[in-house]
Amino acid sequence: MRRAVTIKHVAAEAGVSLQTVSRVINNAPNVRPQVQERVHEAIARLGYVPSIAAQRMGGSRSYLLMALNDRDRTIDAWRSGEGTDWVDQMLLGGMLKAAEGGYRMIFELIDTHSSQVEREVQAALSALHPDGVILTPPHSDNPLITELLVRQGLPFARIGSATPGPGFAISMNDAGAAETATGHLLDLGHRRVGFITGSDEYALSEARLSGYRSALTSRGFEIDEALIGQGDFTYASGEAAAARMLALPNPPTGIVASNDQMALAALAVAKASGLTVPTDVSIVSFDDTPIVRFSHPPLTAVVQPIAAMTAAAADLLIRAKSKAPDLPEQTVTPFGFAVRGSTSPPRR
Repeated sequence: MRRAVTIKHVAAEAGVSLQTVSRVINNAPNVRPQVQERVHEAIARLGYVPSIAAQRMGGSRSYLLMALNDRDRTIDAWRSGEGTDWVDQMLLGGMLKAAEGGYRMIFELIDTHSSQVEREVQAALSALHPDGVILTPPHSDNPLITELLVRQGLPFARIGSATPGPGFAISMNDAGAAETATGHLLDLGHRRVGFITGSDEYALSEARLSGYRSALTSRGFEIDEALIGQGDFTYASGEAAAARMLALPNPPTGIVASNDQMALAALAVAKASGLTVPTDVSIVSFDDTPIVRFSHPPLTAVVQPIAAMTAAAADLLIRAKSKAPDLPEQTVTPFGFAVRGSTSPPRR
């Protein structure tokens, strides 16, 4: 078997130290051109491919990004067997973009409700020494975490957050997406449209509710508070909200739910109530994870650009480490809208 070529072999071939090879790999300053040339020639002769360990020897970078996700929600979804496509898409976008820049993205779970959340984050930072941190909701708007990262002097990106503050804010237009979803039902002829909110812990929940209200008022409809159900992104909360709405004397003929789990719950409640979707009640979802495409009927949904947002976060953090100028403090990634079989004009 051919032996693996390491940085030690390159250093011996070029007649320099390990640190010098690492500095050349990292394009660090203060290395004489003649020495750089010798190292590059040795790398070419030996066919050496730099590793993160070799790159880190330069001392200025770890070549790691750390993404923080909410522990309880992620583990609950995994244990229930439902999985979480949000995490899959987040890893897809972040890991691929990181790899393009010679980085790796490490995924860590942090309990956002822990009284020791700062200690948990600090432990992860101390173990990994990342060059940047990607925060996902609800960590994105947790001041205990963001203030810790500011004190550490670490660049960070806040996924799903349009709230002014430190770090790079990366989001889709949640209000606009909810307005589009609600407007779709109104344009089909629905006049009683319900809305199931997300958790109050997430800033985007308020933005989506605002978009729902805006769609109604901009078309001259009054807002009926009885048609707004409190959810928290869980199936159970969507089930309870949909059951209450559909039991009203004048129930909605259309429902917008703030995520896929709550939309699927609304679909189940409607069917259990003897209603046909979409003839008796139309349903629109958020996120567009794979499961809603295979429900019966498949759900019309806002397509959240999760992978694109995380890729943008990784790109900004890598560029920030390279001292790139004029990086945007806020990035808005376009959302999509997929019309499927769960929406139609209301029954006349």
